[in-house]
Amino acid sequence: MADSSTKKKNPVGAFFGALGNNIKDIGVTFAEGDWKTRVSYVIMGFGPLARGQFLRGGMYLILQGLFIWYMISFGAPYLSKFSTLGTVETSKVGRKTVYGDHSFLILLFGLLTLVFIAFLIFLWRMNVQENRKEELILRAGKHLPGNKADFHSLLDSNFDKTLLALPVAGIFMFTVLPIIFMICVAFTNYDATHQAPSKLFTWVGLENFKNLFSFASGGFGSTFIHVLIWTLVWALLATFIDYFLGIAVAMLINKKGIRFKKMWRTILVMTIAVPQFVSLLYVSKLFDAAGLINGTLMKLGWIKSAIPFWTDPTLAKITIVVVNIWIGIPYLMLMATGLLMNIPEDLYESARIDGASPWQMFKSITMPYMLFVTGPYLLTSYTGNLNNFNVIYLLSGGGPKSLSYAGGAGATDLLVTWLYKMTINDTNYKMAACIGIMVFLVTAVVSLVVYQMLPSVKDEEGFQ
Repeated sequence: MADSSTKKKNPVGAFFGALGNNIKDIGVTFAEGDWKTRVSYVIMGFGPLARGQFLRGGMYLILQGLFIWYMISFGAPYLSKFSTLGTVETSKVGRKTVYGDHSFLILLFGLLTLVFIAFLIFLWRMNVQENRKEELILRAGKHLPGNKADFHSLLDSNFDKTLLALPVAGIFMFTVLPIIFMICVAFTNYDATHQAPSKLFTWVGLENFKNLFSFASGGFGSTFIHVLIWTLVWALLATFIDYFLGIAVAMLINKKGIRFKKMWRTILVMTIAVPQFVSLLYVSKLFDAAGLINGTLMKLGWIKSAIPFWTDPTLAKITIVVVNIWIGIPYLMLMATGLLMNIPEDLYESARIDGASPWQMFKSITMPYMLFVTGPYLLTSYTGNLNNFNVIYLLSGGGPKSLSYAGGAGATDLLVTWLYKMTINDTNYKMAACIGIMVFLVTAVVSLVVYQMLPSVKDEEGFQ
């Protein structure tokens, strides 16, 4: 029993088990099927069409026809060059430019063709299953549903599939496919010196990842470690400082005896009413060497030279964290205000009767409730700060720059801002793609680990 349960939990074993069952079902369907079913193995939809299922059979046949047309006229030429990403370079013959292979398009449409092939295999499997199902219905002496019933099912029992077809296709085309394309770019030498269509780029295997983790001269290893550590530290500080200060401000404003509660809340909300693109750029200029803060302090005689808010690496990081507090507290204050009002007053009353101090009530009642309810928010806030492009780029631009950092990285760059610089400034798409993959891995690992630690996941029934 233990062995069988272990096999069921093993995803690799489950995959190959499902694959074996599908292959067996395909063989059984062909061996036991009639001639209509067997012809459907070559001409998709033939079986349903021959049995009068024109809507279902026609769908399979039309999609197969479109696939064949696509492969002959468009897909096959790109797919044939996918392994090399092109061999014929663009050249000049006299004054005329003779264009060769376009590596970018070969990679893009080659991927698209592979996806279409995978989709056709899936569709072909559905076609086999459809024939099997129809044969079993007929052998049981029942009638197949008519075309009218099939059409009405698209607006009734299968309406979910009808409704989701277009959004799913859009997500795949504009989200999934670009991600797959980016992953593939990480295994090529696509950079400023290999720009299609004038220059070809090709597959280089794991060479870019070796460079990313290399600490030798010219390697990105040292810079990657520095940027990764700062990214994790920044996300931790930006999330939890704002979280606890936001709760503290909410409790202070909600405290009995505090006057003008609405005014204090309005003042705090006004800081998030202005778009960050405006407010952060303005704050960046305030802390500049020739900005208002340094200018005022120098006029008052408090300092003799400008404070290097953006040119000193340590001070720049501290300034960014402090400015982020000004941005983040209002969100947490608003959320915490609503949650604090929902904590039963009876809990505090009972604690007071038992002689609990304000700190004990906060530690044993307020924080457990807040952490339970806001746990998912904390996780999304932390992962959001890992990729918080606006605050870093608009305040410091990732600077100050350092000659010891590779890839144009600065002392305050996060992985996401470093990726942006490598793409826009250096057109180093291959390394930017590698960093993009690492951003995904870091975010995914952190999210999965923290999610398992959330009180709302670990002990929901115990809390209730």
